[in-house]
Amino acid sequence: QLQASGGGLVQAGGSLRLSCVASGGSFSDYVMGWFRQAPGKEREFVATRTRSGGSAYYADSVKGRFTISRDNAKSTVFLQMNSLKPEDTALYYCAARRIAYSQRSYDYDYWGQGTLVTVSS
Repeated sequence: QLQASGGGLVQAGGSLRLSCVASGGSFSDYVMGWFRQAPGKEREFVATRTRSGGSAYYADSVKGRFTISRDNAKSTVFLQMNSLKPEDTALYYCAARRIAYSQRSYDYDYWGQGTLVTVSS
């Protein structure tokens, strides 16, 4: 089970930090990812970090602004979002899958409920 939090309303240029706490499994067995879905658009990949936390991958649209991290001891994955833009407005989901990282949403087995991020101009 995944529980995401940390969304809210922020002005353009501001920052937010999302958190996602996992329960019910061995957290270090799972690749963790963040996806987002804006109104009227398909769900898209944002970032993923490997099981050990050693490698991270980002969508081009967020590279250099967002950072994904994980704390395996606390079964938590984070998404630090800086220099936010209005186009970052979306429902943000954390997701988990075993073994190999992926940027495809359909590869992920477990999903959180989503947390809403709204960036005003």
